[in-house]
Amino acid sequence: MIHRYQLGGYNIVLDVFSGSVHVVDPLAYDIIGLYENTPPEEITRRMLEQYRGDPAVTAEEIAGILEDVAALQKAGKLFAPDTFAQEAGTYKNRGNVVKALCLHVAHTCNLNCAYCFAAQGKFHGDAALMSFETGKQALDFLVARSGARRNLEVDFFGGEPLMNFDVCRRLVAYARSIERAAGKNFRFTLTTNGVGITDEVIDFANRECVNVVLSLDGRKEVHDRLRKFPGGQGSYDVIVPKFQKLVAARGGKGYYIRGTYTHYNTDFTQDIFHMADLGFTELSMEPVVCPPGDPYALTEEDLPVLLEQYERLAEDMLRRYKAGNPITFYHYILDLKHGPCIYKRVSGCGSGTEYLAVTPWGDLYPCHQFVGDPAYRLGDVWKGVENTALQDEFRACNVYARPACADCWARLYCSGGCAANALHATGSIQGVYDFGCKLFRKRMECAIMLQAALATDPELRAARNSAGQEGCAACGGCE
Repeated sequence: MIHRYQLGGYNIVLDVFSGSVHVVDPLAYDIIGLYENTPPEEITRRMLEQYRGDPAVTAEEIAGILEDVAALQKAGKLFAPDTFAQEAGTYKNRGNVVKALCLHVAHTCNLNCAYCFAAQGKFHGDAALMSFETGKQALDFLVARSGARRNLEVDFFGGEPLMNFDVCRRLVAYARSIERAAGKNFRFTLTTNGVGITDEVIDFANRECVNVVLSLDGRKEVHDRLRKFPGGQGSYDVIVPKFQKLVAARGGKGYYIRGTYTHYNTDFTQDIFHMADLGFTELSMEPVVCPPGDPYALTEEDLPVLLEQYERLAEDMLRRYKAGNPITFYHYILDLKHGPCIYKRVSGCGSGTEYLAVTPWGDLYPCHQFVGDPAYRLGDVWKGVENTALQDEFRACNVYARPACADCWARLYCSGGCAANALHATGSIQGVYDFGCKLFRKRMECAIMLQAALATDPELRAARNSAGQEGCAACGGCE
C-alpha cells in the first residue's frame, strides 16, 4: 500500500508497510501512481501523452524511472507487503506489565471550564483528594506489576493536581526512597491549569518532573471564553505569567503548552502563533471532544477550515525554522528513522493494559477518559485488576482489530486511534472516531511533509539539528 499526496511544493510517496518516504519529481509521482495496475507500455504511452511538449520526458527517461521503481519494490521500500497482520493480536499477550499510571490526586478543580470532559474535575462523582496512603499503594502496585521494566511513568492529574500538592510531593519522595532497591526509575509528569503554580511548585517541577503539561487555549478572548473561574472571570491573566515563569525556570525544555480548539476558534493557528509570541515553543492544540449538541462542538462544516489550518501551521513552522525561531508542534513530532517501534504502531497506547488511571479512592480504570463510568472499572490498587474480561477487551485492541482501519494508509501512525473516542463515537472501543481520523490523516501528511523538507533542505536540516529535535518521541522509553 502506498499513499501519494502533494503538499508544500513536494510530491510525496509514503510506502505504508515499510515506512519509507520518497520525495519525487512530478513524472515519477505520476508513474508510481500507475505502477501497480498498469503495464509498462501503457504507462509509457500515458506519460508521453500527458507530458507532451516537455523535452525532458522521453521514453528512455520513463524506462529509467520504471527501473528505479522496480528496484525500490525489490528492496522492500515501495509496495512492501504487510508483514504485521498475522502477529498483531499477539503483541500485547507477550507481556503483562504495567508501565504507567495516571494518578488522579484531585477530583476537584479551581476552574470551571465549560468543555471539561471530567465534569469540572469531579468525573461525574464526588469531589475528593487522594490520600498519601492510597497514592503510596498505587506506586507499590506499579512497581509490583512492572516486571523487568526499569522506567516507570507517573502523571499527576485531576481535576487540578496542585490542589493536592502536598501529597504529590510526598509521593515523589516515597518513590525516590524505593526506586534504587526496586531497580526502577520513576519519571513524573505534572498536568496543571496553572492557577496553583508557586515558586515552590516550580522548584518541585524542575527537580522531579521530566515533563509539565500546561493548559492554555491561546488568545485571551479564546481562553477566557471557556476556561473560567467558578465566579465567571477568565483565567488567562492569572496563569500566563505563571507559565512564563515556570518555562523560563526550566530553560524552555521539558514542558508543553496544551490547548483545546473548539467551534469558536477553528482558526486555531492564530492561538498557536499567539502562544509562540508569548515565548512558548513546545506546543499542542487538541480538538475538543464533547457531545455533538454542545455549542462549542466541532462540526463537519468546520472540517475544511481545520484541515487548511494544519497545512498553514506546517508551512509557518518551516518559515520559523528558516528564521531561526522554530517551534515544536506535538502532533508533528515524527522520527522516520528510529521510531515508533512496530509494537507501538500496531498495539497503540496501551490503555487498560500497560497504562492505567487511578482514582482518589484507588480504583483502576483503563485511562482518564473512562474514569467515572462503573462499566469500565477494572479493580483497585490493593487487589489489582479483577475485571479481567474487560482488560482482555483492551488487550485485544490493535489497529488490525478495527475493520474501519483496514484500508487506511495512516493506520500504522495512529495505531487505531483512541479507544475512549471510539467508544463515545461508536459505542465500541473497537470502533473509530471518523472525524478524528480525518484530522489525524491531515496532521500526518503535514508531519511527513515537514520531515521531507527538513531532509532535503540543508538550511532547514541544520536548524532542526540545532534545536535538538532528533530521536524517538513515541513513548516513555522501551526499558
